Amino acid sequence: MASVPAHARSAPDRLLAVLGAFDLEHPALCLTDISRRAGLSLSTAHRLVAALTEWGALERDDAGLYHVGLRLWELAALAPRGLALRQVALPYLEDLYEATHENVQLAVRDGPEVVYIEWLSGRSAVGVHIRVGARWPLHATGVGLALLAHSDAGFQEGYCGGPLAAFTPYTVTDPARLRRMLAEVRRTGVAVSSRQVTDDALSVAAPVRGPGGAVVAAVSVVVPQTDAQIPVLAPAVRVAARGISRGLGWRPEKGT
Repeated sequence: MASVPAHARSAPDRLLAVLGAFDLEHPALCLTDISRRAGLSLSTAHRLVAALTEWGALERDDAGLYHVGLRLWELAALAPRGLALRQVALPYLEDLYEATHENVQLAVRDGPEVVYIEWLSGRSAVGVHIRVGARWPLHATGVGLALLAHSDAGFQEGYCGGPLAAFTPYTVTDPARLRRMLAEVRRTGVAVSSRQVTDDALSVAAPVRGPGGAVVAAVSVVVPQTDAQIPVLAPAVRVAARGISRGLGWRPEKGT
């Protein structure tokens, strides 16, 4: 919902408000719902939705509901952290899946959240609350910990000092403990998140580096907490992350 009156918002703001009305819980909306969620009058929403539909940013189905259109997918594919990264990573993600037959994930950081851009699901693997495009706070997931541990020191400190949401009794919400976990990630090269999102799952993640060596993504495998064999999983995840990094152009210095 808008925080300022609709008439005081610029045209781009109103267009973005319409697109922002859609999310994972609301992938299909009628015009009235778009108007309400965007904080716009029905007539304004109708005009903007018509323009976005004509351009291809929205699509209207036979029931009269609107969905995000393929034109936005085409644009998103141009993002260097989107389709291009997924294409480089997919062979290594598939290798990791074949080695484990568990859920395999690829994610990037967007501010204080991790965004999942690829996910391979095992048929009998542990259930996870993840899909492509899903977001979670950094501290609660393996990929998030790997990304947070290699982010700017000032960002890390601000994040650790802010409110840390809890999803299970095991979610780390103590800033001092989180700082110790991040230091351990940097020391070992892997992040382990145990029962932080669901109380039956454990993830092992490793950072993915770009051409200059900066961490640009993270890859993980998610397994049942009771069956977790971290000493076996960690090397496999590291190999996958290293392969993706090389595919992106990273060339490690000798001895690293």
